[in-house]
Amino acid sequence: MVKAVVTGGAGRMGGRIISLISGTDGIEIVGAVERKGHPLVGKDVGEYLGLGATGVVLEDDLAKCAKNGDVVIDFTHRDAVMNTIRIAAENDLAIVAGTTGLTAEETAEIRDMVQKTRCVLAPNMSVGVNVMFKVLENVAAILGDQYDVEIVEAHHNLKKDAPSGTAVKMAQVIADSLGRDLEDVGIYGRKGMIGERPKKEIGIQTVRAGDIVGEHTVIFGGVGERLEFIHRAHSRDNFAKGAIRAAMWIVDQENGLYDMQDVLGLKNM
Repeated sequence: MVKAVVTGGAGRMGGRIISLISGTDGIEIVGAVERKGHPLVGKDVGEYLGLGATGVVLEDDLAKCAKNGDVVIDFTHRDAVMNTIRIAAENDLAIVAGTTGLTAEETAEIRDMVQKTRCVLAPNMSVGVNVMFKVLENVAAILGDQYDVEIVEAHHNLKKDAPSGTAVKMAQVIADSLGRDLEDVGIYGRKGMIGERPKKEIGIQTVRAGDIVGEHTVIFGGVGERLEFIHRAHSRDNFAKGAIRAAMWIVDQENGLYDMQDVLGLKNM
């Protein structure tokens, strides 16, 4: 039985992960953490989530329950994730981190820290999205430079970062497959007299509106035809289920940094 600790345990994603773990064989919740001063700290997680008493109390410090678990699942913001990984490494606790907006320096620091533990780090834990990453890699390699690439992502109006980490990952997968440097060819919005579109440009456009959970459209536009690949998230459950799948997989792996492509066995397909 995999013993899981969930950070952000009173938030939308954290609460949903805890609820889904309660109905999943092979994994159980043994700890939950929230920021200091949160009004639910000290409460039984099952009671405020409508699951009934679980005996697991919401803590305000990961170190208090790190010893109880095999893996910690963190969907909080990037600053909190960095601290979570540090504590996980100190306690030989595996980690699943679904966060976006990490800088190159932070990613490098994570690579150093996970020498002492094992970590699944992914901007999107959805199984469908990660299958789409693999499809985009293959399609880009087949189509080559003859098709223009555009990515449009849409999310709810409370999302703080733009473009989404998933859209950036899609652009990176395509750029790598085409042998391009995303830093050179990525275009994040257009305005005014921009002139003719450079052939190797990869456009990434952002929409923020209402309560859109998440939608990503990738367009390969050629002369006389276009291909479109669309992923729509209808609820946050797909992200939570992917995170739980990753948590059950990572505990038996060797120390190091992994992503959902590793979890799903897509790397060598």
